[in-house]
Amino acid sequence: MERAVVPPGWPAEVLPPGTPGWERSATGWLFDLCPADYRAHEVLRRHPVVLARFAVHHVQAGIEAARRGLGTVRADLRDVADPETVAAAVAAYEREGARLMAAARAVDLVEQALRGRRFVARL
Repeated sequence: MERAVVPPGWPAEVLPPGTPGWERSATGWLFDLCPADYRAHEVLRRHPVVLARFAVHHVQAGIEAARRGLGTVRADLRDVADPETVAAAVAAYEREGARLMAAARAVDLVEQALRGRRFVARL
């Protein structure tokens, strides 16, 4: 029997590809990354690979927004917040950007698996 393998960056909330219930766990995780309104679209509920594509774009938009926000936060807040608050906002943007980059990697891996790719253990 072949052991299920997941690559580094695979989301802990998603079962390994090929195991019972893995697509259901992938679908739930992908929906959790996206706006709640996405659950109203039947095509996304019925076709996990389509949902994965939507999730890719949603996470990428978040990355772009975090980058833009990080680039402007000091100027945007200098007249309305003290320096400590501005520094905390910068740190929050940095953490959010890192979280979203990890999510983008994980979504890519899940999408690859939904498209049929199987991962193999490296020696």
